[in-house]
Amino acid sequence: MRSNPNILVISFSDIRRDARLLRQLSVVKDFGHVTTLGYGTQPEGSDEHLQVPSELPSLPQTVPGVLKLALHLHGASEFAAPALRRARELLRDRQFDLVISNDARALPVAFYAAGDSTPVWADLHEWAPEERTHIASWRILVAPYIRYICKKYLPRTSAQTTVAGRIAHLYQETFGVQPQIMRNSCPLQDLEPSKTAREQIRLVHSGGAVPGRALETTIKAVVAAGERFTLDLYLVPANDGGKYLRELKSLAEGSPRIVFHDPVKPAELPKTLNQYDVGVFWIPPFNTNARLTLPNKLFDFVQARLAIAVGPTVEMVDVVKKYNLGIVSKGFSVEEIVASLNTLNPERIENYKQAVDYAATDLCFEKDAAVARKILTDLLDKNR
Repeated sequence: MRSNPNILVISFSDIRRDARLLRQLSVVKDFGHVTTLGYGTQPEGSDEHLQVPSELPSLPQTVPGVLKLALHLHGASEFAAPALRRARELLRDRQFDLVISNDARALPVAFYAAGDSTPVWADLHEWAPEERTHIASWRILVAPYIRYICKKYLPRTSAQTTVAGRIAHLYQETFGVQPQIMRNSCPLQDLEPSKTAREQIRLVHSGGAVPGRALETTIKAVVAAGERFTLDLYLVPANDGGKYLRELKSLAEGSPRIVFHDPVKPAELPKTLNQYDVGVFWIPPFNTNARLTLPNKLFDFVQARLAIAVGPTVEMVDVVKKYNLGIVSKGFSVEEIVASLNTLNPERIENYKQAVDYAATDLCFEKDAAVARKILTDLLDKNR
């Protein structure tokens, strides 16, 4: 292996907007020459970028491609997606010392690039076989294909990571691999808890305006909770042309206590959120990933030094209760959310904020970066 290893990072996303990928690259760049492959232009941390046109889908969508999925011709489906075919063309005749595949759908390209001897690290951001099973066409056509990809390729990977323990257990139980845990944490921030307002409790939520996250329930709950509460929303439009975000704004019309803001870059979020009191996220368990989510935003709230309010989502509950970070509602209905909010007062919020401040050094990317560094060191050393 060369003294400056060639490392390939694959993600069928716009890496510049993908917080987990940007954090991954912040570590990987210290280990060699980094080539990224994905949508959008070159991200920070990349030495060279192979750009896949954003209009090329990463799953089969043509009539022949969909027919292959419907007939469970999964081997023939691996490069039926236009984005994967283009990726294969971009990688032709290139050699790498390590390949990192982000999400299961990138695994065929990763093993094409790796050849017979190059190690592959699979960073599995969530439970891949049920990524979008709340959509009938995805559940019927794509889920069996993703299971095929995981069954074929994951046992051949040299390392695996995922975001939380219960999802890691699913991979172990289903595909016989043992992923290490790399949470969706953000870097430690040099911030202190803001002074808690006495008159109103300032709630905040940040993330994607994605149907299924039930942000309409959040808005209704804040309206129902009364004048003591305000809600500020920093939302990124979904891939629906902003339709759901417009619906949310329409729902909140007439309530001056609910304010929508432009989205903020991931690196700037904790400082922006620091002015508020409580970070909120009540996501109903509409599929396995929703039921087991341990999202970026929880760690953004921690680094912003906010108290936290969540529903009974098990991975988030484990963190909130372990460190005494905030409150957990009994369920996901408007009434149950309001009941939990009504337990808050300035004194309790200040106590939660102090607990969050204490926990911030443990719930930060520096802890998870150590996992990535060990994987990179081990795999590159083995390949020398």
